[in-house]
Amino acid sequence: MTLFRGTFLDTPVAGELRTLDGVLQVEDGVVVARGPAEDFPAADVDLRGGVVLPGLVDTHVHYPQVRAIGGLGMPLLDWLDRCALPEECRLAAPPYAAAVATEFVDGLVRAGTTTALVFGSHFATAVDALFAEAARVGLRVTSGLVVSDRLLPEDLLTTPERSIEEGRALAARWHGVGRTRYAVTPRFSLSCSPALLQAGADLLGELDDALFTSHVNENPAEVAAVADLHGGYVDSYDRYGLLGPASVLAHDVHPTDAELAVLAARGAAVAHCPTSNAALGSGLFPLRRHRQAGVRVALGSDVGAGTGFSLLKEGLQAYFGQQLLGPEGVPLTPADLLHLATAAGADALGLGHQVGHLSVGMRFDAVWLRPPEGSTLDVVLRSAAGPDDALAKVFALGGPADVAGVWVDGERIRG
Repeated sequence: MTLFRGTFLDTPVAGELRTLDGVLQVEDGVVVARGPAEDFPAADVDLRGGVVLPGLVDTHVHYPQVRAIGGLGMPLLDWLDRCALPEECRLAAPPYAAAVATEFVDGLVRAGTTTALVFGSHFATAVDALFAEAARVGLRVTSGLVVSDRLLPEDLLTTPERSIEEGRALAARWHGVGRTRYAVTPRFSLSCSPALLQAGADLLGELDDALFTSHVNENPAEVAAVADLHGGYVDSYDRYGLLGPASVLAHDVHPTDAELAVLAARGAAVAHCPTSNAALGSGLFPLRRHRQAGVRVALGSDVGAGTGFSLLKEGLQAYFGQQLLGPEGVPLTPADLLHLATAAGADALGLGHQVGHLSVGMRFDAVWLRPPEGSTLDVVLRSAAGPDDALAKVFALGGPADVAGVWVDGERIRG
């Protein structure tokens, strides 16, 4: 049993901030009680100063692209050709992939991310390296072999038969083992033939509780190219039975109303990646339209088109984007941003019964944000008018430098 003392902020209900200045009692990684400090013995772990949030949940991030962060000034397809794809080819070398896996997992932990749906590599050995490093550190990671069979560099192409064989072998080693799970991951339907998408559907049907993830409607030129090859972007996945409650599609900046209706009917979720959308000039995310259609939305960092691992920065950029949309945008509150970065992400990944908030019965995945003394965030937090104001300041100014501790299942993995 461990007693944690601090100021805990979470959003079990969307848009409603819950605050506890008190104690959480954790046993075997699970929150078993919470309440005022006077109701408990002296705490074992004192987290006063700053705030404690649920562990952050990243629903779209690319493992092979850590070293490609910062390639500014290009739209999506040019950025892929000049920055991302050449770097991804380098992961064919196991030592290189292992080094990138270490950098990637460390980047997530430093940012306070405890759960992530990770776009893996086109190379099975590199995906193995990612899973191994995530398991060593203790993160909750869902990932898989990325597959394509056209339009990409030759080194990144596979066949439908090999995609199933390698995916099946990876899933046998990692799916449901510890905190790791498998995700069937066609890169995007632009680079996948009908036979490869069908192979992905076949593999998904073999695996209990696996996820499906890919990209959709990110950039107008990409959408037009998919239309030439497949017709509608959402339909290019739906016709193979790939969409369902365990599906997470990244971006969806340019959906049609009919596509939103399909996503809602299937129960699929969308990973909103605000800094990537801004950096690549992809557009402003139509959050209001998604919510009106009943499509679930969470946050993704989209490293490396995204500009870093911090979901606090993604939340702030999401706020900016909705403000810029004016009446078409959603005026996001600090509680909305926290929910998008935690409980909404957990729900999108099918983990909403385990993580995403700090209620009794949930796993104790948490991040302690305690800014360095004298930093701007430290100064403004000490003058915050209340919990909502404090949380707003965290999203406005917080980042990896302010992460003082990270826990998964009650085990401290950083700080």
